[in-house]
Amino acid sequence: MAWIETQSPHFVARHAEGDGDEQDADEVLELLEGTREQLIDVFPVTPDGVTAVIHSNPLQLALAQPVAAALQLVTSPASRRYVAGWYSRDEVHVLAPRLLSARASSVPGSLEMLMLTPAALYAQLVAGLSNPGLPPPFTLRSWLHSPNWAWLAAGAGQWFSGQTAHARPAIARRLREGNQPSFPPTLRDAQLLGGSVFDLLATESGEAAAIELATIAPLNEREVISRCFPGRSFGDTEGVWRAHLARLGGV
Repeated sequence: MAWIETQSPHFVARHAEGDGDEQDADEVLELLEGTREQLIDVFPVTPDGVTAVIHSNPLQLALAQPVAAALQLVTSPASRRYVAGWYSRDEVHVLAPRLLSARASSVPGSLEMLMLTPAALYAQLVAGLSNPGLPPPFTLRSWLHSPNWAWLAAGAGQWFSGQTAHARPAIARRLREGNQPSFPPTLRDAQLLGGSVFDLLATESGEAAAIELATIAPLNEREVISRCFPGRSFGDTEGVWRAHLARLGGV
């Protein structure tokens, strides 16, 4: 399979040569350019020259980024379909838009969430570069700590890309299935519920508080939550979050 590159002002798309692939590349590049424009005044670092590697099948993505396949296995059933890529310091790997569309369920918001996957991955990358406690770079230390802070990284990507606004049906399904989610969300729920923490904070205190949460160096979970939600105990904040989650899910 031949790979070619398509360029936009601030990104490069690497994709297969064939019918439909050029259109996929143009779609992803347009989305990434728009996302960068939204984030450039929000975060201190918005990298240029990032390559979007667009994969034409899930196996290809899994071979290139095994962490995406592993993450999908440990993620709750309600959010597995939305794990469709991964990122590094200079690259965002994602399924082609036509494959993202095919993954969508019939419930409202599913298609929108999936089509925003490249934006969410780029937002995760931006948050990571702006936060000394989050990857990239992906070192041994960051891998050891990443399960504890997956909700922070994934939540930043989800909320700042706009995915959280479309997550209500998936959240409703998660609340119906399995055990009650932990607060903050564990690795199992980070990809779907991480954005709800940012959404609650922004609802209460505005976007500036959500930006602070994304860029605060994570020392321990309770300290971060207490700092960003001042004036009440960790347990009280957990209760408010669960009520907010129930509202988002329409429960």
